[in-house]
Amino acid sequence: MTLKDLPFSQGEFDRRIAKTRAAMEAAGIDLMFVTDASNQNWLTGYDGWSFYVHQGVLLSMEGDPIWWGRYMDMLGGRRTCWMGDDNILGYADHYVQSTVRHPMQDLAGHIRELGLDKARIGVEMENYYYSAKAHAVLVEELPQAQILDATALVNWQRLIKSDEEIGFIRNAARISEKVVQTAIDRAAPGVRKNDLVADIMHAGITGVDDIWGDYPAIVPLTPSGLDATAAHLTWNGQPMREGEATFFELSGVYRRYHAPLCRTVFLGKPPQDMLEAEKAQIEGIEAGLAAAKAGNRTCDIANAFLGVLAKYGIKREGRMGYPIGLSYPPDWGERTASIRTEDETVLEPGMTFHFMPALWMDTWGLETTETILIRDDGPAEALCDMPRKLFVKN
Repeated sequence: MTLKDLPFSQGEFDRRIAKTRAAMEAAGIDLMFVTDASNQNWLTGYDGWSFYVHQGVLLSMEGDPIWWGRYMDMLGGRRTCWMGDDNILGYADHYVQSTVRHPMQDLAGHIRELGLDKARIGVEMENYYYSAKAHAVLVEELPQAQILDATALVNWQRLIKSDEEIGFIRNAARISEKVVQTAIDRAAPGVRKNDLVADIMHAGITGVDDIWGDYPAIVPLTPSGLDATAAHLTWNGQPMREGEATFFELSGVYRRYHAPLCRTVFLGKPPQDMLEAEKAQIEGIEAGLAAAKAGNRTCDIANAFLGVLAKYGIKREGRMGYPIGLSYPPDWGERTASIRTEDETVLEPGMTFHFMPALWMDTWGLETTETILIRDDGPAEALCDMPRKLFVKN
C-alpha cells in the first residue's frame, strides 16, 4: 500500500487539535461532533465528495479524533486522514436515506462505547451538513447527554492561518490570477457564456506549473448586463454582448484552500457613471487595505471603504468581506468574522480575508476584490497580482 498523501505535517494537525480542545474546555464541552466538511478536513485531513450523507468527527479531550461516516467513505478516510484505521469508522449502507433507521443511531452507539453518553456534547446546529432530523435522533438516542450548540467553535480556531496554510493560499492565488486572466482574455461579443465558463474551469483545474487545481466551493459567477445587478448568478448559454459589463467572481483552489478574486469586463464603451464608480471603488479599496492592519478591527476596513464611497455620493449597504481559506461547497467563506460596520473582530497577523466591496447598481454590477493577508506590520497584503481596474475591451 502506498503512503498517504497528507497535506500537512503532524505538528500542524496537533496544533489544530490543541486549539480546538482549549476552546472546548472554555465552553464546558467534553465531546465535539463536527459535521462541517471544512472543519472535518482541518482536524483530520479527510477529503472526499461524501458530505451529502451523514458523517463527522468525534473529538474528545483525550486521544486521537475519530472520523465517522458511511462505510464506503470510511475507505476514503483511511486514505486521507492522518489517524490510524481504528479511529476511522463506517456505518452500514442500509442507514443511507432510510425511512426506518438513521445514521445517528449508529453514531450514538459509538458514543456509548466511548463512555460519553452522559457527557456535554457540542454539535454544529447552524451548519449546512447537520440536519434537524439528525439532531432529533441524536437527542433521542442519548437522553442522558447534554447536547449543546457549538456552532462555529472549530471555525473560529481556523481564523489565524499557519505558515503552512498561507503557503497553500498563495498557491491558490497563482491559480486565481490564471482563471481571472483567462476570463478577461476570452470575453468578447458573441462568445457563449457556457463556453467561457468551460475555459475558466479548465484553467482552474489545470493549475499553474506544478500547482494543480482543485474544485472551487462556489462555481464560477459570471453574470452580464442586467443580470450583473444581482449577486450570485451563474451562467447561461447566451452570447456576450457589446455594451454590457460582466463581472467574474472566481477562485483558484489548491488542496481545498481558496484565494477568491473578482474583476469586471466591459465590452465597448462604459457609461460615465460606471467609470466614476470605478474611481471610487479603487480608491476605497486602497483605503480599506491601509486600515487592514494588525490591531485594527474588521469594521475599520469597512468604514474606510464606505468613507471613500460617501465622498463620491455612493451609498452601499451590507458586508464587504469575510475570512477565507479551507472550504467545501456551498461556500468558500469561513462563517466567522465579517468586514462590516458592526463587526469589531480584532485583526491579527495570519488572518486572511476576501475583501469584497462589490457595487451592484440599477443597470450594471462592478466587482473588484482581493484576497488579503493581515501582516505583522503595515497594511494588508493583496495575495493576487492582477491589475485593479475595470477591464475595457472595445
